[in-house]
Amino acid sequence: MLKPLSWIWAAATARRIARAEPVDPGIPIISVGNLTVGGSGKTPVTREAIRLLHEAGINAHGLSRGYGGSLRAPTQVDAALHTAADVGDEPLMLALGGPTWIAHDRVAGARAAAAAGAQVLVLDDAHQNPTLKKTLSLVVVDGETRDDEWPFGDGSVFPSGPMREKLQRGLARADAVVILLPADAPGVDPRLMQAFGALPIHVARLKPAAPPPPGPIVAFAGIAKPWKVERALDAAGAELVDFAPFPDHAAFREEDLRFLADRADRYHARLVTTEKDWFRLTPEWRTRVLSWPVKATFEDEAAFQALLLRAVTSRT
Repeated sequence: MLKPLSWIWAAATARRIARAEPVDPGIPIISVGNLTVGGSGKTPVTREAIRLLHEAGINAHGLSRGYGGSLRAPTQVDAALHTAADVGDEPLMLALGGPTWIAHDRVAGARAAAAAGAQVLVLDDAHQNPTLKKTLSLVVVDGETRDDEWPFGDGSVFPSGPMREKLQRGLARADAVVILLPADAPGVDPRLMQAFGALPIHVARLKPAAPPPPGPIVAFAGIAKPWKVERALDAAGAELVDFAPFPDHAAFREEDLRFLADRADRYHARLVTTEKDWFRLTPEWRTRVLSWPVKATFEDEAAFQALLLRAVTSRT
């Protein structure tokens, strides 16, 4: 019954992109996006791209729409000042690695960042946003194919499937693909590699930025694919005694957190969540819950950095 709605969604997306007149803000624009509804690892890849540009001496800024936040005007994120209710959880993650902006209007946000000295702008989740002229468009794909998982489902567009748009339409606007694997995955499925034709492919792994805390832990996550957190903790050797999944961007209720704290007390365990979820906690709960950060690590970091630098130099 959802198929007709998916046809309308796909047609509306294609029409919006085709009719747009992208604006050039005067600096290179690197877009990091995906083709599915959540769960591909865009934000860790965005943060790593910013880090690699900084490493090369380039003043790169991040730009996000600020999903889940109340602020709409161009705003530079300050992790000491703003909360997830202000700017969203993912911009707070990006701000730990460098200057980051949120703006409901991406063009206004890009101009504000350029005026503040940004030499390059890295957009988080912007593949279906056509308002800015992109120098480099990267599509991030969840590379997990074990246990019959497949990043594109049956290929259907939302709401009858996981796709934001048809696969080939989205790939036609991409310059390269980043396949993001779990830390313990054996390698990229050859069938998945074939889906991208002649597009350049860069493989990265989502690895813990630190070991899980010692001793028993009770973990919870409110991301698009929370089971991946449970699997990652097990793979990292955590003594995981309980795990609670929540919807993506969940606003944790006091009663939920008290229940989890009671479970942790019962097992003499620590409460642990993802970095993204930790930013959505109140200051009081942040003192009681440990954050377990992860990062995207490229198998050929030099090649990925060279791709980013070519985009920068193509504008100079």
